[in-house]
Amino acid sequence: MQILTARLGPGPVLFAIAATATPAAMLIDMEVPNAHRAVLGLQPGGFDAMTGVALATAGMVVLARYPRHSLGLLMSAFGAWWALDGTASSWLAYATMHDPALPGASAAFSVYQRFGAGLLLLLPLVLLLFPDGRLPSGWWRVVSLVSLGLTSLLPLALIAAPSGIAQATSEPGPIPAPLLALNLDPLYFPLPDVVWTGVLLVAQLCVPLSLLAPFVVVVRRYRTETGIGRMRMRWLLWAAVVDLLVMLTFRLLPGWFGSVGLTVAVALTAGSVAIGIVRPDLVDVDRLLGGTLVYGILLALTFVLDLLVLGSAGRLLGSRLNEGERLVIAVFAVAIVYAQLRHRMWRLVRRWVVGDRDDPYHVMSGLAERLERTDDSEAQLLTLARAVARAFRTPYVGVEITDVSGEPLLVEDGERPAETRALPIAYRGETIGRLLLPPQVARRSRLTSGDERLLADLIRQAAAAARAVRLAEELQRSRERIVSAVEDERRRLRRELHDGLGPTLAAVASRIDTARITARRSGEDADRILGLARQELTGMLAEVRRLVHGLRPPALDDVGLVGAIRQQAERLRAPGLTVRVEERGDLTGLPAAVEVAAYRIASEALTNVVRHAKATECVVSLTRDIEDGCLDVVVEDDGVGFAAEAVAGVGLVSLRERAAELGGSCAVTSAMPKGTRVRARLPVAPSPVLAAKREVAV
Repeated sequence: MQILTARLGPGPVLFAIAATATPAAMLIDMEVPNAHRAVLGLQPGGFDAMTGVALATAGMVVLARYPRHSLGLLMSAFGAWWALDGTASSWLAYATMHDPALPGASAAFSVYQRFGAGLLLLLPLVLLLFPDGRLPSGWWRVVSLVSLGLTSLLPLALIAAPSGIAQATSEPGPIPAPLLALNLDPLYFPLPDVVWTGVLLVAQLCVPLSLLAPFVVVVRRYRTETGIGRMRMRWLLWAAVVDLLVMLTFRLLPGWFGSVGLTVAVALTAGSVAIGIVRPDLVDVDRLLGGTLVYGILLALTFVLDLLVLGSAGRLLGSRLNEGERLVIAVFAVAIVYAQLRHRMWRLVRRWVVGDRDDPYHVMSGLAERLERTDDSEAQLLTLARAVARAFRTPYVGVEITDVSGEPLLVEDGERPAETRALPIAYRGETIGRLLLPPQVARRSRLTSGDERLLADLIRQAAAAARAVRLAEELQRSRERIVSAVEDERRRLRRELHDGLGPTLAAVASRIDTARITARRSGEDADRILGLARQELTGMLAEVRRLVHGLRPPALDDVGLVGAIRQQAERLRAPGLTVRVEERGDLTGLPAAVEVAAYRIASEALTNVVRHAKATECVVSLTRDIEDGCLDVVVEDDGVGFAAEAVAGVGLVSLRERAAELGGSCAVTSAMPKGTRVRARLPVAPSPVLAAKREVAV
């Protein structure tokens, strides 16, 4: 057995014991007449054995997930014990049918009557150890141990007391005649009968008193637990409600139905404990608890109403109605009252169980529908605030997000209280705003698991809506900047063409006309005039090249991006400064906008190095990351660096703007151990936002 336990673990071994004992107990029960069992006051032991199988199964499930969990070990051990206790009861009934009794009858009596009372320890142990398998800390641990000691008094007293006195003080009364012939007391403490009677009575009184501490511990844990812990405690609460309903229902039934009720109650409790430990989120326990309470109460009220209607009809109408007519009247009355009673009861129980909030599905679906019908960003945030206020019945909700410019945008629903609590609104790991709630709503320790899930879903909706607001604002600002930049560029070109090339072309045309007139009188004067026109045309061509270079540097088409940056570095190089341009990866096939932005950023950074850095070495590296689809432009020098509190100039601002226009980023930081590092990250593949910007620009 030790070798088998070491290989398989205690869970499967104890389950095997319970599973083996159960069919044995059932087969024995089939051989015992009900009359003989009634004389002994014994119920069929097969039900107790089935209870043990349910316990052992739950314990094995817990141990499969948490091999050292105390409750898993205890449920497995008590399951095997319960199954053996039921088998002992069945064998005791069968063995006493013969005269003399079959071997093992006395041992079966000891197991069932003396040691079976130890099963009482299971309930307080479950209450004290659920859900983490540890006793409470501090002085509550002492109280728990004292409580377990009081519960143990009765099992210990039944083991040591004479059977006659123990049987006389219990509910069945004196020992039946078939049991008197057995050797019931091979070992017991020889104390006076009066002493044993008093000890047993005190021990019986200690059993209900000892359960007070475990119940207080459960209530204390339920009030202090949050999140997944609160969900686990809800499973224990559901088990208690189901046990109460099951025991009350089967208590009304005659005969051995009481044993069936105990088996069902213990099996459901073991299952709920196992689910609460292993998979508390298997189903929505809040709705399960609420539905159990509603239909349990409705079942009880329907039963009472049925009795009242039948009794009233029989009293008022007497013999004028037969039993079938009375039943029809009762069913009709119950059908009329049931619908309204169920609706009102469900509202009351749901408010107590899941809190004063709407159904999560209707809240989320209604919010999504209203957001789809709302186009304005502030109206979307207001819709979100009203949805949260409606869901949690709170008089105030505020949604605050930070816009692109850094200014907070606050939308409120209701009158703001003196104190609020803020819950962060995060989108893809970035905090983009806050959800403001009254303290009693925002305090997570007061929220049920369903409340927390609903609030988390609403916060995700808030994050998505706030992110949409920020993107809409950023897109609008980008559109304005692009339109403004395009108009400025058109105005500049118009001004330079009108003020530069226009007068030059007019002067050239005038000189050509003058040369034509002068050529008739003097060829030398005409040649001189044409020479001047030629010089003006040469200057005009240089101006055209300058304008074209401003639109797109020709070197990009002539020698490529790397060659163009090297040419620019050669033109800007100062005495004592060494500039290296490095390329990593395949830089061919870059979009034209990316090439221009990379060239402009590198040129501006090199200009800053020459003017301000006082550096001896500068490295420009271009790296294309195929996986990320980005081009990294890094300009690093070993100069004097810059102060952290320095205000960014026009050049640094232009670097960031050029990167932002392509949907990228640009950062200027201190290099190690000294100097300045400019890094621009430009997406090679155009993003949807960039595509929209270009479409607007066109």
